[in-house]
Amino acid sequence: MKNRSLKKGSGTVQMDADLFQRIFDSVQNGIMITDPDGYVVYMNRPYGRYLNLKAEEQFGRHCTTVVENSRMHIVGQTGKAEINHIQEIKGESIVVQRIPVKKDGRVIAVFGLVMFSDLRQVTKLAKKIDLLESKVKLYEAELLNLRSCRYTFDSIIGDSLPMKSLKKEALRATSNSFPVMISGECGTGKELFAQAIHHSSARKVHPFVRINCAAIPHNLLESELFGYDKGAFTGARTGGKPGKFELAHQGSIFLDEIGDMPLEMQPKLLRVLEDKEFERVGGNKIIKSDFRLITATNRDLTQMVDQGGFRRDLYYRLNVIPLHIPPLRDRTGDIPLLTEKLLERMAERADLYGDIRIEETALNALSRHPWPGNVRELSNVLERTLSMLDGPVINMDDLPFYLHPRENEPDPAAPDSLRSAQQDVERKMIKKTLTGCGYNKARAARKLGIHRTLLYKKLKKYSIPLNP
Repeated sequence: MKNRSLKKGSGTVQMDADLFQRIFDSVQNGIMITDPDGYVVYMNRPYGRYLNLKAEEQFGRHCTTVVENSRMHIVGQTGKAEINHIQEIKGESIVVQRIPVKKDGRVIAVFGLVMFSDLRQVTKLAKKIDLLESKVKLYEAELLNLRSCRYTFDSIIGDSLPMKSLKKEALRATSNSFPVMISGECGTGKELFAQAIHHSSARKVHPFVRINCAAIPHNLLESELFGYDKGAFTGARTGGKPGKFELAHQGSIFLDEIGDMPLEMQPKLLRVLEDKEFERVGGNKIIKSDFRLITATNRDLTQMVDQGGFRRDLYYRLNVIPLHIPPLRDRTGDIPLLTEKLLERMAERADLYGDIRIEETALNALSRHPWPGNVRELSNVLERTLSMLDGPVINMDDLPFYLHPRENEPDPAAPDSLRSAQQDVERKMIKKTLTGCGYNKARAARKLGIHRTLLYKKLKKYSIPLNP
């Protein structure tokens, strides 16, 4: 080796064989260099200590007599590198690199490097990577979800007195981390409130993790909430899996349908809520997590407590900040504004251009309906109506039939004489259009601006024959 000098400041570094030997001996991983036939020309001292050998005494010996299962001589013959191979040495699995050193296309030496002195170090690293991958996947899914439905308090539509009061209470809850319990019928928007509270709190930059207690089989719920370690049960992922509480660290966890949580799981939830620590299924390591718990239910938990279906101590621990969302039938004054905002969002998602308006009698029909499915049902009706709409205005005839006033139930906005006159005009228009279209029902429906199904209903209603 030629000696080379590098000047740095006032000192001089002499690049010679002694320097390289000192460098290799300072590396904690094992290093061995052989000639192409496998005879050792160098071994660093850390590798010698690991093998219980004196490194300087191995020079000139064949690699197979120094290290069991060695393949250095094979790499010298093939000239092909072996990267990240597992080699059994002294009963331990070792990760090694065997790299041919070439000059003018010919192998002149083989460089061997022990990457880890024990495969257990690799396993430990793999576990960390597995946990990080699980978190990244969840965070990516959450971010995608947040981009499509970024619920804030501005997303909550309603100017009625009950909704104004409820939003004020929910907004107050964003200034602390006490448990929140949201109650209300199906379709009232419980998750919307949960996300709004999270995104308006100091935890908004951290995960919002959701789980539906009714959608997870009871025997899997514990592992979903707390995670599991390797070998916890048949089919468990190698390296285990973090649970929802672990992933919600510094953020919020939303347990929907909390009333469906199995009775045997409730003490475990109570413990993690009080101690903010838990163990994975099949594990023995205590995991700490700083989370805010938000729960939701459409069931009467006080009645369940009295009947023994829900733990009393857990109920009081969860119900620190109670929020009850009133059903839509109790706040009909919000229906016009809800309808307007929902139509705007739906039209935008469907790439419909222009304003979609709803005629007054149709809006009155929406306000009269009891809406057992609440806002979710209203949204379904409007989406279905919009998908069949031919023009920019929603009329009574565009709404589903079950929303129409009954035949013997007069429209309070129209006197009998006016209603009769309107029906007479409609009957004549349908007859005239049918005649002009040669009784082609599809063409007549398009010309009248209604769906063909509705045209058939009106033909039956006015006793108009299907053919001339």
